[in-house]
Amino acid sequence: MNTYKKPYIIAEIGCNHKGDMQIAKELIQMAKIFCNVDAVKFQKRHNIELLTEEQYNSPHPNPSNSYGDTYGAHREYLEFDVAQHQELKTFCESIGIDYSTSVWDLTSAKEIASLQPKFIKIPSACNNNITMLKWLCEHYKGELHISTGMTTKSEIEDLVQLFSKHNRAKDLVLYNCTSGYPVPFEDVCLLDINLLIENYGNQVKHIGFSGHHLGIAVDVAAYTLGAPIIERHYTLDRTWKGTDHAASLEPMGLRKLSRDLNAVHKALTFKSQDILPIEQVQRDKLKNQKG
Repeated sequence: MNTYKKPYIIAEIGCNHKGDMQIAKELIQMAKIFCNVDAVKFQKRHNIELLTEEQYNSPHPNPSNSYGDTYGAHREYLEFDVAQHQELKTFCESIGIDYSTSVWDLTSAKEIASLQPKFIKIPSACNNNITMLKWLCEHYKGELHISTGMTTKSEIEDLVQLFSKHNRAKDLVLYNCTSGYPVPFEDVCLLDINLLIENYGNQVKHIGFSGHHLGIAVDVAAYTLGAPIIERHYTLDRTWKGTDHAASLEPMGLRKLSRDLNAVHKALTFKSQDILPIEQVQRDKLKNQKG
């Protein structure tokens, strides 16, 4: 019997669509048809609310990655409005893949909640926005997925307590995560998955893993440690302009990740009998030879 939950794989498109709806739809279609993943995820920011005036009007810290003269203009260029997100959600539904979005502020949370996606993600950067978390607990009925990068153990405890207080802990998915782009292997800290399971496995819906590392071996290990929900950044071209592309998988990498996770899921079983039928043939042939 397989005691492991089937892997649920999320392709984090984020802003890797470069502000282009056609590229966004191509990413969705590729994720479904070629990569065989379960969900795609975008990002929603209300930049005037999220950024200080100084941050909004300052130059991008890495001008070669910028899509505007200021950081605010860069962020606005990459932003889709609610109608566009509804269009993307409808497109996802038409081809049979789950749609979701990370929300970075209360306004964005309210806008995306109005679309009623299966789940909403709260990124590591915003998991201390108590006002937004409380509003989601009280007004949004779907799953709430939260990354724990840049977050202390006591802050994680406070998060779970907040959800328990609102009777929403069973809708909470906590992700092991290290915030960096890309993250070297020694900083992935996979064994924190064990701590999350030990501390919260019986309280929350699932433990997940959100990786910003290179390659796909780490994700398979995360799954075997007990994180059935695996999220990876995904792009059509890792050389495109933008911060996240370098830490993203291209379609072939994501396809291989999906293939490997599903293969490992099938393999994580106990033998149903001492000698399996496939072995009996070999036993008859190889074990009965004259010594």
